[in-house]
This record gives sequence, structure tokens and C-alpha cells, in this order.
Amino acid sequence: MVSLKESLGKVTIVDFWASWCGPCRQENPNVVAIYKDLHSKGLNIIGVSLDKDASKWKEAIAKDNLTWTHVSNLKFWEEPIAAQYGVEAIPATFILDASGKVVAKDLRGAALRAKIEELLAK
Repeated sequence: MVSLKESLGKVTIVDFWASWCGPCRQENPNVVAIYKDLHSKGLNIIGVSLDKDASKWKEAIAKDNLTWTHVSNLKFWEEPIAAQYGVEAIPATFILDASGKVVAKDLRGAALRAKIEELLAK
């Protein structure tokens, strides 16, 4: 069990992805770099997987060097956390402020980094 409230940083990315999702896996190196650079400044990430095979999910976490907290109910598109956020396609990212309010979503690459840096500077 992971509590979102307990996992919040100054800024938190809730990242919906899956091992089988090509665009998700292509974006992972960017997210890893952002986390490496900004975690010490208050960035947290929670990865929510829409996988259904635990071994493939864990293998992708290790292979892509995703060192933050990960959760999954291994229910594919029936993932209850994804339903709560209204996720209908992945990758999907939700950027939360320190109080847990969604302040941006579905940013990638340089736009994701810029938004995180802007929020951390506040």
C-alpha cells in the first residue's frame, strides 16, 4: 500500500505507463533524467502501471532504471487508480503541487522539465 498523501513532495508526477507501451518506454529516459536532477529539490514521482504481468512490469522498471515508487494492481485497463484519474490513454502524466492539486498534465520532454522547474522555484 502506498499513500499518495505521504508520497507528495513539493511537486509530484503521477506517471501512468506500462511495460508494453512503446511511447511510455521512449519517454522514460527523460523522466529518469528529470528525477535524477530534481528529486533532491523536492520532486517525487509515483509510477502507476497498467501492466497485467508482474514479471514484465518489474523487468521494465529495472531495465529503464525507474528508481521511484511504483504501484500496480496488474489489472490492465481496469486499473482503479487510472479510472480515478480518468486515464484513457498512456503515457499520461499528472503534475501535482505540494497539496496534491493537479496543476498540469500530459507534458513530455522539455515541456515536462520546464514545468517541474517552474513549480519547484515557487
